[in-house]
Amino acid sequence: MTTPESNKTLAAIDLGSNSFHMIVANVVDGNIAVLDRIKESVRMAAGLDEDRNITPEASERALECLRQFGQRLHGLPEDAVSAVGTNTLRRAKNSAVFLRKARKALGYEIETITGLEEARLVYLGVAHSMAGVEGKRLVVDIGGGSTELILGEQFNTLYRESLHMGCVSMSQQYFSSGKITKKAMRRAQVQARQELRSIRGFYKRHGWQTAIGASGTIKAIGRVSESMGWSDSGITPKSLKKIRKAMRDARHVEKLELKGLSERRLPVFAGGVMVLSAVFDSLGIERMLVSDGALREGLLYDQIGRRHHIDVRDNAINAFSERFNVDRAHVERVRRTAFKLYDVCAGAWDINDEEKRHMLGWAAEVHEAGLAISHNQYHKHGAYLVEYSDLAGFTREQQKALAILVRLHRRKFSDKFFDDLTGDCSNGLKYLAILFRIAVLLHRSRIDREFEGLGLDAGSNSLKLKFPHGWLEEHPLNQAGLIEERGYLAAADFELNFR
Repeated sequence: MTTPESNKTLAAIDLGSNSFHMIVANVVDGNIAVLDRIKESVRMAAGLDEDRNITPEASERALECLRQFGQRLHGLPEDAVSAVGTNTLRRAKNSAVFLRKARKALGYEIETITGLEEARLVYLGVAHSMAGVEGKRLVVDIGGGSTELILGEQFNTLYRESLHMGCVSMSQQYFSSGKITKKAMRRAQVQARQELRSIRGFYKRHGWQTAIGASGTIKAIGRVSESMGWSDSGITPKSLKKIRKAMRDARHVEKLELKGLSERRLPVFAGGVMVLSAVFDSLGIERMLVSDGALREGLLYDQIGRRHHIDVRDNAINAFSERFNVDRAHVERVRRTAFKLYDVCAGAWDINDEEKRHMLGWAAEVHEAGLAISHNQYHKHGAYLVEYSDLAGFTREQQKALAILVRLHRRKFSDKFFDDLTGDCSNGLKYLAILFRIAVLLHRSRIDREFEGLGLDAGSNSLKLKFPHGWLEEHPLNQAGLIEERGYLAAADFELNFR
């Protein structure tokens, strides 16, 4: 029996640099009712070797955790589970190899998100968990390998930054042996302040009414601050100063005796304290509240939004196309034809899912963005802009897949572009690229035209187009383009026929 939308079970997994988190929840009237939370300390960031490869030991810890998560999720449909990797998987050179194993262990798709997308999702999770907080918010999330800082209001982000410092990376660099010295603390704080220098003035100028912290490091500091009686609510400069004094007095992380601090948090606590101290000093924060919501809750609410046809990716694509002044009329005609081709061929090519249809529509929106740079090689310019722009809501794999559609919408066609894609984004992308090329080609004259009489016959690795009698002779530009296209696709072992 189909689960009602008002009571559907969803799950979100955060493959963090220090810990893996999973949350399972029911959706009740657009809100989440948590059923289960699981957290495992896998210390992925600490498991990178000198060449930035995930070591076999760290990989096995992570895979064992994902097998456990997979057992808990057994039976949930694929579209009910969102799993994302963050800083360590962004940095690791062998992340593609690890992700193939990770997807098999979990039984569900896993994708890597950018630092800015991580910041957006963190803010979304915080905003929903602290909806009663009015005015502009500064949200800070200290992860294992990165720190996200977001200014936002209500459920919308205004500015987002992701800095290359975290509790694990800072602890490894300055407190790797567990020893705590004044010199190491001072050097750690100086480095963190240097990371913050580029955004300090901007964030202070724009201001906020409330500062909120999220995730493990800040939650741990908040618990210590209140449990030790150094703050009656949240974290203050005074409570941070007392924590730093306790660290200096202890001289070693294993000798730290602070109420509210778990043994599992000890190895990365000192680095996290120094990052947060630098944030407080650089931005002049007087008090920081602590949120229960973070990235994984943001993932859930992002899923809920998409299920109600509120997809932030649509807004990101619209903003992108406006920025590069694309021809809206041409976008619409190419998109209509691409969808018609897709609707006929999707079943035969086993690419019949809503996400792939969305991808085709987004490609139509942005495929001519490169014209803002130059008409010469504009498909290459456009692909670069798409792959490296900040497109909210897109994972790195999705953004790369979209860039490939833009890159391949004209001129030479090669299978090599699909080789580096992993996971669900790689499935059927070649077929999408072929359909998109044909849609663009049919609108070469940029005239509004419908193709009601066009017949299609999709084979396993072929496509036949049947035009109304005399149509090709009446449209010699399209006919010449199709002849050229047949040669381009033949080089990629795909047969295109038309009459």
